[in-house]
Amino acid sequence: MRRVYMDYAAATPVDPDVIEAMRPYFFEIFGNPASPHGYGHDASAALESGRETVAGFIGAKPGEIVFTSSATEAVNHVMFGLAAKKSKAHLIISSVEHPCVYESAEALMKQGVDVSFAAVDACGRVDPDTVKSLIRPETALIAVMHANNEIGTIQPVEVIGRIAREHNILFLVDAAQSAGQIPVDVNVMKADFLVLAAHKFYGPKGIAALYIRSGKDILPYLIGGSQEKGRRASTVNVPGAVGMAEALTICRQRMPEEIKQLTHLRNDLIHRVTTTIDGVRLNGHPHERLPKNVHVSIEGISGEKLLMALDMAGIAASQGSACSAGTIKSSRVLKALGLNESQINGALRLTPGRWTTAEDVDYVVGELSSIVKRLRR
Repeated sequence: MRRVYMDYAAATPVDPDVIEAMRPYFFEIFGNPASPHGYGHDASAALESGRETVAGFIGAKPGEIVFTSSATEAVNHVMFGLAAKKSKAHLIISSVEHPCVYESAEALMKQGVDVSFAAVDACGRVDPDTVKSLIRPETALIAVMHANNEIGTIQPVEVIGRIAREHNILFLVDAAQSAGQIPVDVNVMKADFLVLAAHKFYGPKGIAALYIRSGKDILPYLIGGSQEKGRRASTVNVPGAVGMAEALTICRQRMPEEIKQLTHLRNDLIHRVTTTIDGVRLNGHPHERLPKNVHVSIEGISGEKLLMALDMAGIAASQGSACSAGTIKSSRVLKALGLNESQINGALRLTPGRWTTAEDVDYVVGELSSIVKRLRR
C-alpha cells in the first residue's frame, strides 16, 4: 500500500543533513555547556554558534535568543512572566490563536488578568483596526500569530506591530507555523517576543526558541539555575540547538524554491479537491495563506471517519491542530470563521512538504474522492 504523509503542519521529518550535523553532539561533544572544562567549552561554543544562526534567521541579535523545549513553553514564559511582573494588566489576543496562547490567556483570566479577544473575518484574518479599538491605557501585551496552524491564514502582523509600538504595548508573535516557510523578521513585524519551533521546519522535536527584544526582559518561567543568562533555568539541549540551526540554514537556502513548489502543490490540491468533489468549501484566506496549507470542509461526512478511512488508505492527514487531536470539542478557529457544526465536523487539513510529489497529490485526490463517495452512501 502506498503511504503519503500530508500532515507536515503537525510535524516534519528531520532532514538527513540536520541529523548529520547533530550526530557529534551525542557522542563526541557531549559536555554540559555550563561546565568549566574543555568538554563544556566545546558544547558552549556549539550552542552559541546555533544561537547566532537562529538570531540571524529572524533579524535578531544572538543575545536576544533563549532556547526552550517547545513553542508552548516559550509562549507560557512570555504570558505568565509578564503577568507576574505587572500587578494589573490587560491583554489582547486574536480569537484564532494556538491553544498555547489561548489557554494561557484563559488561565490568566482566572487569576484576575483582563483579556480581550479580537474577532476575525470569514477568512480568519484579524483586522488591525479591531485590535486598535480594544486598546486600553493598561494594555500590556498584544498577541497575534503570524499564520494560523489550522487554516493557514497569514495575519497582518506588520501593521499590528506598528500599532502596538505606537501605543508602547508589547507585541508577541507566534511564528511556529510560519518560520522556515515564509520570511520572518522581528524588525519588520515590530515584535518584542517571537516564538519558533524546530520540528515545524525539518529540525528535531524538543527544541524551540524565544526571541526577547533587548530591554524587554520579563520574569523567568523556569527557575533553579543561571542558564540562558538567567532567563531560563535547566541544561540547554545542545544537539537540539545545533539541529535547529542547521534546519534553519537549509530553509534559508531552499525557501525561494520551496515556496514555489509548495504553492503549486497547494493550489493544485485546492483546485482538484474543490472541483472533483461536490460540497467542498475552502477555509482560510484564498491567497494570504501558508504555501503548504490546504484546509477544506466537506459536506455530509464525519471528519473522524474520513481521517480513519484516509489512514487505512495510507494517507496521513488531520482536521486541524495536533494539540487538539483526540478531543471532542469543535474547532474554536472554525467557529470564529462562522462555520456551522456540519462544516466544522467535515473539516480536513492536508499539508504537503519538502518531500511531497505530484504523484502523491494524484493519489490523495483519487483516494479522497472515492472515500467521500463511500462515506456519503
